[in-house]
Amino acid sequence: MESQSEITNTPEFPLYVANKPAKTGQWLEIHDKYTGQLYAKVALADDKTLEKAISSALKAEQDMAALKPFQKQKILLHCVKRFNEMRDELVELLIIEGGKPKLAAKAEVERLINTFQTAADAVTQIDDGRLIPLAITPAAGGFRGFVQHVPIGAVSLISPFNFPLNLTAHKIAPAIAAGCPFVLKPASLTPISALKIAQVLSETDLPKGAFSILPCQREHADILVTDERFKLLSFTGSDAVGWDMKNRAGKKKVTLELGGNAAVLVEPDTELSDAFFDRIVGGAYNQAGQVCISVQRILVHADIYTEFKKKLLSKVKKIKADDPNLDTTLVGPMIKEAEAVRLKKWLDKAEKKGAKILNGGGLKGVMFEPTLLENVDDKLEIYQNEAFGPVAIIEKYKDFEKGIARINDSRYGLQAGIYTQNLNKMLYAWDHLQVGGVIINDIPTFRVDNMPYGGIKDSGIGREGIQSAIRDMQEERLLAIKQ
Repeated sequence: MESQSEITNTPEFPLYVANKPAKTGQWLEIHDKYTGQLYAKVALADDKTLEKAISSALKAEQDMAALKPFQKQKILLHCVKRFNEMRDELVELLIIEGGKPKLAAKAEVERLINTFQTAADAVTQIDDGRLIPLAITPAAGGFRGFVQHVPIGAVSLISPFNFPLNLTAHKIAPAIAAGCPFVLKPASLTPISALKIAQVLSETDLPKGAFSILPCQREHADILVTDERFKLLSFTGSDAVGWDMKNRAGKKKVTLELGGNAAVLVEPDTELSDAFFDRIVGGAYNQAGQVCISVQRILVHADIYTEFKKKLLSKVKKIKADDPNLDTTLVGPMIKEAEAVRLKKWLDKAEKKGAKILNGGGLKGVMFEPTLLENVDDKLEIYQNEAFGPVAIIEKYKDFEKGIARINDSRYGLQAGIYTQNLNKMLYAWDHLQVGGVIINDIPTFRVDNMPYGGIKDSGIGREGIQSAIRDMQEERLLAIKQ
């Protein structure tokens, strides 16, 4: 337990309500995820603060909608500039607040910058409307039609802990580009990253009341889901929480980017090089597997299974859970001990049911050893659900089409990776895989921030990616003119 002097000297971060920093007298303690030591405190929003944020966002709707493309671009480019200047600070924050290994933290800061840059480009490139040929019948022969895209209005945004900068950016940057005021709740485990973004936004010319970023307890945040004054709810997180939110969201539009248990399938014509296995290992274990498109299931053709397993295992044995401050660390801490304990229970149950632990399986606090399994009962939680930890499962298949069917035998459908040199098999996978994205000759963890990203089935509805998210935050408005 920290001494009173340690608590007194702890940095305090304000929340942001209607573009301005504020403190409420209520605090959330944030701990270093690796050491467990108290790092900072952030101000917590109460019901009064939330109401001010919502009413301010509603008042800002017209001013946000009136922003011209060059004005939005100026705001977004200011963010790009400032995030570039803050690189080292943001990397350190991700390591401490999220337990993210240093190289992964650097990559996320780079993606944060790229996401805002992509949004800045989009506001001057995305089509604002189109001509509609209404004269398709004699009765409509004298009409011309036009469509413009208009902002949907105030939106509520809820971001996750695992990419607290970039996945927050994937909600904020499109909202600005679309012309929508917003209220965002960051993950309670990693809220400071979003508050750093808020600090930069407060330096811009965004209209008064255009944004609020509010760490808050779940009971207070429920209004972001249920309040009919919001026109859209965008949530990234667990499937159970997301679908419950959709059920309670009322009339508003809802977009959900939820979980997965991503699979990669490897055909015999794949070159089993060191670089290939490094990619598989990185996809499975980077950030302790706390990525919704982390490689969880590895399907390997029977003709190469023995060689594949031997080479993969030799790679996995060389990595360990370690200090995220080190450049060499691939697997850092899990986000909290309760999640590590949950995964350990799933692992122990699988072992009792006949699964073979090829590597790892140990747990000490939040440090979970990189674990590779085979012979896993596909009815168990560790196979059916999202592991969200450093665990991968290897299995063999004989027939390509049956391998595709095996991938589809899941309640999730986010992304899948297929390694093959056969064009027909590539196209078969694209046509038959029940996922939002098919990645050929790479792992399902591949993502570029401008691509339409999202899933089907329990993995969600809607798409992230700047242009896709902008469209979700806009409505089509028709103009019909009789000549």
